Amino acid sequence: MIIDFHTHVDEAEIYGWIDPPEKLIPLLDGAGISKAVVMTYVDLPGGGQAALDYIADAVRRYPDRLIGFVRLDPNHRRAARDAVDRAVLELGFRGVKLHPTTTLAHPNGDATVELMRRCGELGVPVLFHCGDDPYTTPQAIEAGAARAAETSIVMGHMGGYFHVDDAIAAAERLPNLYLETSAMPYPQKIAQAVERIGAERVVFGSDGPGCNPTLEVQKVRMLRLDPRAERLVLGGTAARLLGLEPDDAGRGTVS
Repeated sequence: MIIDFHTHVDEAEIYGWIDPPEKLIPLLDGAGISKAVVMTYVDLPGGGQAALDYIADAVRRYPDRLIGFVRLDPNHRRAARDAVDRAVLELGFRGVKLHPTTTLAHPNGDATVELMRRCGELGVPVLFHCGDDPYTTPQAIEAGAARAAETSIVMGHMGGYFHVDDAIAAAERLPNLYLETSAMPYPQKIAQAVERIGAERVVFGSDGPGCNPTLEVQKVRMLRLDPRAERLVLGGTAARLLGLEPDDAGRGTVS
């Protein structure tokens, strides 16, 4: 079973992105992906309660396929904490997405660290947009992750175009840092990450529908990792982070 750790469903007219679940599901099917983490393009509370309800409704309609993450703006401390508590404790969401470029919330800022620590208490991971834009570099995320050592922090895109080596090095230093593969322009860097930090801390993501999930799967497959490492990258590591039951995780098989 392949688990995609990074996809979007949302109808954000302000950005011109109309991506309902019905657009994503066929892409997952075409790539052989069984389950996908989904999140909005907008950050709560700015996106309003409707953004949280939108993901919850998508998961209700496709419970065997979609896993909810709540995308938050840490600057609104009380509202962000209330949103993550409701998302996880009431709606069954399994993680949080943070995008410092859109929120201007530094990963090492007190508000972000406070929210990450709450996620650790709730037992859910935090997925960061990690790349070349301000506030999203691996160095910035590492600084915050060091202050939230009990929380699993996933660096989406593995550092982007110019910071991938920095992302791998940061994960070598901090055991609570994970690397996510979506939109990685240098597939061989995924193999290097597996070699240096272990497949237990590398997770597959596509960033679909913006990126093509089939292409993203093939980036991993072309590396010809050993079977155990490939199973972990394509699903096993994500299953552990998401707290999926063994039968749901598809351990031992890669479709």
